Amino acid sequence: MEKGMSFLGKLDEVFPGKKVDIHTYSPLTLAYIGDSIFDLCIRTLIVERGNQAPNNLHKEASRIVNAGSQAAISDALLPVLSEEELTIFRRGRNAKSYTSAKNASIADYRKATGLEALFGYLYLKDDMDRLFELLKVGLEKNESEENV
Repeated sequence: MEKGMSFLGKLDEVFPGKKVDIHTYSPLTLAYIGDSIFDLCIRTLIVERGNQAPNNLHKEASRIVNAGSQAAISDALLPVLSEEELTIFRRGRNAKSYTSAKNASIADYRKATGLEALFGYLYLKDDMDRLFELLKVGLEKNESEENV
């Protein structure tokens, strides 16, 4: 990949196709890709902390990649979201989903879906700087509350 080229830029270069306005995506479609992006970010952060047994990596990732933690991260982010970001979050949170989390309340599951929709939106918008900024704020706030 060319230095300085984004993942999406390279993907579009190698697999050119019709461009779709991301504002037309349903909130659940944004959450679908956002779930993977959130998971990839967390897994990458954990792996970069050092080599561990896969079971330990999974336990650490599962501590953060779950509806309860994502809901707490969402709560921490709400005060710093722009109007546009807040709109995307709300669309995701309010989307009619036909599934639910096994070990989370409906409220937490909806907030997690809102966060995933926001992350999917920022990813597809290729605004990784903002995505990482929000991830950092959310993780720092969430970790400080867990250590209280």
